[in-house]
Amino acid sequence: MALKSFRPLTPTLRFKSLPAFTEITKSKPHKSLIEVKKRSGGRNNNGRLTSRHIGGGHKQKYRKVDFKRRKHGVVAEVVGIEYDPNRSARIALIKYADGEMSYILAPDGLTAGAKVMSGNEAPPDLGNSLPLSTIPLGSSIHNIEIAPGRGGQIARSAGQQATLSNREAGYALVKLPSGEIRRIHETCFATIGQVGNVDHMNVASGKAGRTRWQGRRPHVRGMVMNPIDHPMGGGQGKSKGGGGRHHPVSPWGQLAKGFKTRAKHKPSDRFIMQDRRKK
Repeated sequence: MALKSFRPLTPTLRFKSLPAFTEITKSKPHKSLIEVKKRSGGRNNNGRLTSRHIGGGHKQKYRKVDFKRRKHGVVAEVVGIEYDPNRSARIALIKYADGEMSYILAPDGLTAGAKVMSGNEAPPDLGNSLPLSTIPLGSSIHNIEIAPGRGGQIARSAGQQATLSNREAGYALVKLPSGEIRRIHETCFATIGQVGNVDHMNVASGKAGRTRWQGRRPHVRGMVMNPIDHPMGGGQGKSKGGGGRHHPVSPWGQLAKGFKTRAKHKPSDRFIMQDRRKK
């Protein structure tokens, strides 16, 4: 994926860097694979705000992406690469030999006309989905299942990839994008390759308006609020929490830095071979 920059004719354009969409080959989604996406505005069924900084934005239709790659042993052809407003990655529309259409995550390098396949017999080629037991060691993978049959849950956003490093006692050791090394059952499926749209992390909107188009409302710092609105508010000028030293906290008082939020004895701890935080 390429990025396009702009001549600095205005302050907005000076640092703007947007996707060029050169990899997109299909402009409109397949009608049978979209559904209405209801917007909550960050409010629950009682109308109360439970998730802040959400609201507005352009209307979106949800694309039904097949994270399970259900159709095993059937070769499919890539019809085109599409933009998906619901995720940072691009999606690929594929057509199976029997005429069925489906969406999958588009790995980097996948082009229209390519052949993809899923199942135990699938070769370890770009875009193919197969069990961890049959993937060559050292391969880059994405859309990885945590539990067999549940569908891919790991490494699904733009530019993400994990590495299959080893296999032992019926489990595969996978190095995740965070640096964590995790044991995953070797019957779990994963897709070969790196998720496309690799330059997504380098995009700079250039103006607040584009963020509003994406449905994100302004996020105001607690330090600039009044004491009644936030524990870190108040004080004369730029003070550290109302005139005295105050550790950063959420609006409800929970520590924002250094406070561990993960459960102390979580069942999945036994699958983590190396923590993502290097000690």
